[in-house]
Amino acid sequence: MNVSARNVFKGKITTLINGAVNAEVELTLPGGDRIVAIVTENSVRSLALAVGQEAIAYVKAPWVIVLAGKPEVRFSARNQLAGQVSSVRKGAVNSEVAIALPGGSTVHAVVTNEAALELGLKEGVLATALIKASHVVLGVPV
Repeated sequence: MNVSARNVFKGKITTLINGAVNAEVELTLPGGDRIVAIVTENSVRSLALAVGQEAIAYVKAPWVIVLAGKPEVRFSARNQLAGQVSSVRKGAVNSEVAIALPGGSTVHAVVTNEAALELGLKEGVLATALIKASHVVLGVPV
C-alpha cells in the first residue's frame, strides 16, 4: 500500500494505556526510537491494538515542527525526537528537512524556506522534531 504521508514508522506497540475516550499508544521502532499516538478507544478495538503487536505510525511532514539546536524550553508535544539534520531540500516556497534519529529512523518535515534560513537548518545541525501525539495515525498490517 502506498500512502501520501512522508513519515512511515514501523514498530511494535510497547505501551497501551486505555482511557474513557482515548488511549495512548507507544510504538517502539527497531532502533529504539519511540513514537506516541493518541487514538480513540474505538480505534483500539477496531484495530485490535495490543502490546507486542506490530503497527505502523504515519505522520504527514507538514505536521512536524522543527527546532534547531538544543531546546531551551519544555514543550507539551508528546513526541520530541532529537537528532541531526541529514538533508535540506529547498523548493520554491518550502524546504523538506530530514532529521536522522539516533536509532536509525529519519523524520521528515516541511518548513518554509524563510524558517529554514532563520533556524540555520543545514546538514549536521542538531534538531528536534516535535509531533503532537494526536497527529500520529496508526495502522496495523492485515
